[in-house]
Amino acid sequence: MTHTTVPRPAGFDGGDERPPRSDAAGAAPARSPAQAQEHAESAVRQAGHRARIVLGRGIAALSGSYYLVLGVTLFLVAIGLVMVLSSSSIFSFLDDQGFFGGFWKQVTFAALGIPLMLIVSRVPLLFWRRWAWIFLAAAIVLQLLVFTPLGIEDGGNRNWIAIGSINGQPSEAVKLALVVWLAAVLYAKRSRLNSIKHALIPVLPASAVALGLVLLGHDLGTTLILFAIVMAALFFAGVPFRAMLIPLAVGGLAVAVLAISSPNRMERIMSFLAPDCTDYLGTCWQPLNGLWALANGGVFGVGIGNSTSKWSWLPAAENDYIFAVIGEELGLVGAVVILSMYVLLAIGMVRVMRQARDVFGQVVVGTVLVWIIGQALVNIGVVVGVFPVLGVPLPLMSSGGTALLSSLVGIGLVLGVARDTQRGDSASAPVRRRERRGARATLSG
Repeated sequence: MTHTTVPRPAGFDGGDERPPRSDAAGAAPARSPAQAQEHAESAVRQAGHRARIVLGRGIAALSGSYYLVLGVTLFLVAIGLVMVLSSSSIFSFLDDQGFFGGFWKQVTFAALGIPLMLIVSRVPLLFWRRWAWIFLAAAIVLQLLVFTPLGIEDGGNRNWIAIGSINGQPSEAVKLALVVWLAAVLYAKRSRLNSIKHALIPVLPASAVALGLVLLGHDLGTTLILFAIVMAALFFAGVPFRAMLIPLAVGGLAVAVLAISSPNRMERIMSFLAPDCTDYLGTCWQPLNGLWALANGGVFGVGIGNSTSKWSWLPAAENDYIFAVIGEELGLVGAVVILSMYVLLAIGMVRVMRQARDVFGQVVVGTVLVWIIGQALVNIGVVVGVFPVLGVPLPLMSSGGTALLSSLVGIGLVLGVARDTQRGDSASAPVRRRERRGARATLSG
């Protein structure tokens, strides 16, 4: 056999063919400044590439429904801040808070609520199930404080508490607690919901306590929203309709008794039912000025900041009747855009609910859907004259820090269900791939 000798480079000592090391410790050979710079740039490019891959995977892991709900929510909050600035400026000035007093308060709560919404969306759903009873008990205790010296009465409703300079509406905490608690209880009883007893106990007694405490403060509008949350939870959990007839009958009877027993409520209902309301300085003042504001806006509106109704003509212009100011300043076009945003928000929530992995997620999203969208429909219906005055704010847009915080946290729960759905899909993806590989191997065999 003939051996061919390969020429070796100068300085080759034989032995190990690896490049010579600079020391016994195995350090890399010295590089020139140009080589060191090129190596550093290459490392940075590789790190950036890996970061883009990880970020891309994180973004891709979230569904389009997640971004639809998040995007619409942020849009409504942003437009709401603009409209609060416009509608509250006159009342803030008259209250010696300057033209921006009410606006800065709303901005502060939005700055707290949006990060809180994102934090809540990342909390595992198991946490809410475990602590649901504690949340409901804490919310009921807060609502009981309304009837102590800490309680505040406003517009005939005693539904506020003040601790030092901090005040809030405990009924908003009751909404959130009921959403989580109802979902947790119905999830635990998911295999026994065909029984009327298991479907309504403890749902009906505990919900009656929470709603009764809010109603004792004479806040009928919030009580109706809470009742809608309870009925939505039963519906989306798959409770038979015959079991739902009991709370429906009890609730309808209670509303009728409360309406008849209150002269103020009966007066508002009768003025609403009257074909032509002539009590311009009484119960008809607010509904009529709301309609006149919408009429004054026309198709394209009078422009942001140019509303005349907010100059003490329209009570609660920044709160219950902010949609009237929207219609006046942004016109029919602006009002339709706002309505379209709530429709998109509802579509996004329905998509998240359909993709939820279990009853808990379905009930959470369904109850938040009925709460946010139902309350928006009631508020807008009051402004346009479809419903009598009930005194509920427009979610995500009306002035009110507690209402804004609770709405954002509720939507955070919806986003959490969307995240949980994607985590479940990611966890089951390897199993599905193994099943597909097994099926292909079986077919090829």
